Amino acid sequence: MTWNISDKELTGLLAQMSIEEKVAMVSGHGLWRTVANYRLNIPELLMTDGTYGVRYSIEQIDGAHDADNQLASFLSVVNTDLSTGVDSAFGSTRPATCFPNGSSLACSWDLNLAYELGEALAAECQAFGVNILLGPGVNIRRTPLAGRSYEYYAEDPLLTGDIAAAVINGLQHNGVGASLKHFACNNSEVQRTTMSSVVEERALREIYLAGFERAIRKSDPWTVMSSYNRLNDVQTAEDHWLLTEVLRDEWGYDGVVVSDWHGIKDRPASMNAGNDLDMPESGSRKQELLTAVEDGQVSMETLDRSCLLILKLVRLARNGVKPNAEADFQKHHALSRRMAAESIVLLKNENASLPLLPEKLKRITVLGAAAVEPVIQGSGCATTRPTEVDIPLEEIRKRAPGVDIDYHTVADFEAGGSSEAVALAAVDAADAVLFFANTEVGYDGEGSDRKHLNLHDGQDALIERLSARKSKVVVILATPDAVVMPWADHVAAVLAAFFGGQGAGSAIADVLFGSRNPCGKLTVTFPVQVEDIPGYLTYPGEGNRHIYSEGIHVGYRFYDKRKLTPLFPFGFGLSYTSFEYSNLSVDADRIDASSSITLAFDITNTGSVAGNEIAQVYARPHQPRLIRPIRELKGFAKVSLEPGETKRVEIKIESRDLRYYDPQYRRWLLDAGSLTFEVGASSRDIRLERTVEVEAAALASTVLNVESQPFLVFEHEFARQRFRAFLKQRLDLSDQEADKMLEYCAGSFLGIHKTVTWVAGETISKAEMAAFLDSLNKEMGMTLTKAA
Repeated sequence: MTWNISDKELTGLLAQMSIEEKVAMVSGHGLWRTVANYRLNIPELLMTDGTYGVRYSIEQIDGAHDADNQLASFLSVVNTDLSTGVDSAFGSTRPATCFPNGSSLACSWDLNLAYELGEALAAECQAFGVNILLGPGVNIRRTPLAGRSYEYYAEDPLLTGDIAAAVINGLQHNGVGASLKHFACNNSEVQRTTMSSVVEERALREIYLAGFERAIRKSDPWTVMSSYNRLNDVQTAEDHWLLTEVLRDEWGYDGVVVSDWHGIKDRPASMNAGNDLDMPESGSRKQELLTAVEDGQVSMETLDRSCLLILKLVRLARNGVKPNAEADFQKHHALSRRMAAESIVLLKNENASLPLLPEKLKRITVLGAAAVEPVIQGSGCATTRPTEVDIPLEEIRKRAPGVDIDYHTVADFEAGGSSEAVALAAVDAADAVLFFANTEVGYDGEGSDRKHLNLHDGQDALIERLSARKSKVVVILATPDAVVMPWADHVAAVLAAFFGGQGAGSAIADVLFGSRNPCGKLTVTFPVQVEDIPGYLTYPGEGNRHIYSEGIHVGYRFYDKRKLTPLFPFGFGLSYTSFEYSNLSVDADRIDASSSITLAFDITNTGSVAGNEIAQVYARPHQPRLIRPIRELKGFAKVSLEPGETKRVEIKIESRDLRYYDPQYRRWLLDAGSLTFEVGASSRDIRLERTVEVEAAALASTVLNVESQPFLVFEHEFARQRFRAFLKQRLDLSDQEADKMLEYCAGSFLGIHKTVTWVAGETISKAEMAAFLDSLNKEMGMTLTKAA
């Protein structure tokens, strides 16, 4: 039912509520609902998990709301393994389309496809009566070991934010709310409710919060979900700086902040911090809040603010309901196939081993359990009971009806096993060997990080063994994130499907046989070895503190800075065709804080088959004021090209996306000087570049104080001249004497005040010098404000 009610009427309802009713309004009802207030005719909302498929538990949602059994029921959700798509403890879960998970979908770099995902999810939510879908998750994939990395999009915040915004818009334009999560720095599952992510402010702002800000700015999600972890030693659900000062005051977010399930430890503190809705229902937490309001620890104004936000959310969601909605599951299965195909990354294709041509093949040997029991999703709250599952082996047989295709498991190759000789003979006789490989099923996921980056169950060793005796081994990977590949140099081809959803089997077969040209590109860097991972030495933390030691150098930023060669770089992916980049132009040679710049360039398909190319634009500052990455992603475009076709591509970049955060000035700044835009096929395959000038305030590298070394004053002529005039006036110096004084000061390792008093005595007091430097900082700040 809709709920057409004005703002004035909402305020009136709030005025009629008792304290107990208000506390109930900001608390869950059962596991998945907000409370309905029958006295005031306020309807409830239904929410459930699943950014990549709606997980509707009939027992938990439609059954009795027994508070005593809620935690056990919740834990059964978290600990359920649906990675293979087979029925398990979720036998009572409604079937829904299992779309490619985040680490797969993002490899499409396709915002239109992400929007279609949101539309499809909204249609299934409408059919199930779900008002809010708890996703998408946009935490940065800081380490491939992270258990929930399969849910997330990328190691880069710009790509993350754009894809998330497209999914959210697809949902919310069709009447279903999103919940952007997990805010913030939920980048590991090790002791996830007690571990503190210790992150310096620059890295926090530029990397870990940036994806959230971008998604909120471009889509305005109805809710934002706080995370389980602590952030810089403060529980995120109780972090006023994060939830109010940053999210609401700086970003202007005016939606509802909802807790992760049982993520609140101190309900009054969370309410004061800005965490509006406590999920799921907890009698003890409701009583804590009621007592705090009655005692004055939580003001009525604070409680009313959250109540009103939730009432507005109820109105928004109820007015988005489409009565008698039906979902077209066959259409969505076809979409799942298309999404998977667009997201598959061809990592290696030695001597054009792929695509396979059935007319030139007599025999194919298929290996690995994942060929018949496909690993289509991760485990935990983001899992779905699929409506159907495409089986890779069956799909391969459909596409090569005249080819002899046999199948063997990894166990068939165990030394001394009765099947080993038969399996080896099949490999030797095959024209192509297709090895379906995967990481350990169900171990990594919610509540558990991976222990290593190897494949499961001796698969690495078997691939190495088989590739030594057979040149045409093709490896198809089903993994949550990056893996190491000690056998990479010896196999013919590698396809990365990640967790490709229920249509992945068909999509993989299409790519293997060339009916679809692979176009996916990596959204994370693949390391050669686990020790190459940024932050490896401080992962996963100890003493309940996890220090993010790599700072701003996350993912490709780290590999570039260290000049470390990865196994496969960020943005990398091969095709069955080739592309040429040319004729780069820009619409301006200069950019400032209020402008944007558009890059235009040609891409030509120089091969013999149609294909999609994902072009990426990176920015490389020449002389950054503070430490910065060598290059950072600033834009991208996906282009479809027929053989021989050329298209002109335009990518617009806003100056706000070229900034860095200065913790001392507490603001986002532009670097003055030269900046080169790089256009490439990956972060390590730059094809074109153009240098422009950035007009911005020229600042010292740090805010000046009496202990600053004098050379910092001389970094910019503006500050130098102000300092010269100050010394000349206060010490009664001639021009020549003032210049000599500056020359002497420049070589001192002492602080500015001590240096001056060493020569001139106590003529200038410490307080006077501090006042001068403060005014100089403000003058530079005024210049900065004008530039911004």
